[in-house]
Amino acid sequence: QVQLVESGGGLVQFGGSLRLSCAASGSVFSIVNMGWYRQAPGRQRELVAIITTGGSTNYADSVKGRFTISRNSARNTVYLQMDSLKPDDTAVYYCRCVRGIDIIWGQGTQVTVSS
Repeated sequence: QVQLVESGGGLVQFGGSLRLSCAASGSVFSIVNMGWYRQAPGRQRELVAIITTGGSTNYADSVKGRFTISRNSARNTVYLQMDSLKPDDTAVYYCRCVRGIDIIWGQGTQVTVSS
């Protein structure tokens, strides 16, 4: 099993920055990719960014140029640097890990951007 622990959410003003972290522990071998999703009230959960073990990245169009996903393989940790935040970025952000055929989700961390 893999456990994911997220941190770094909070309240920030329009145009500000936050950095989310997601630390994986347990059976971290065979992890294919890790990423971030978000869910705003009344909306479906959506992809924000993912990064593969090979380092390839993919971003939602709405965050390209503002968010950066990165990883520290030695610490089994993935980061999401969020800059130029907008109120539309307000959501619960979830870390997700794909390990083999298993998908594991973190507990979520709230990000609130005030206007």
